[in-house]
Amino acid sequence: MAAKFESELGATTELLEGSGGIFDVRMDERLIFSKHETGDFPNEDALIGELATQ
Repeated sequence: MAAKFESELGATTELLEGSGGIFDVRMDERLIFSKHETGDFPNEDALIGELATQ
């Protein structure tokens, strides 16, 4: 997912180790997606498409 964010959005990415199955996607300190809140991993293409229109 990080590589796709970089190629599609030109975003710089960084993987931060977490615990307990938490998977959050943040952009510019803003929470974009939280697996903890939804219970699922994000759909990569849908998430990138949504971010590209912002």
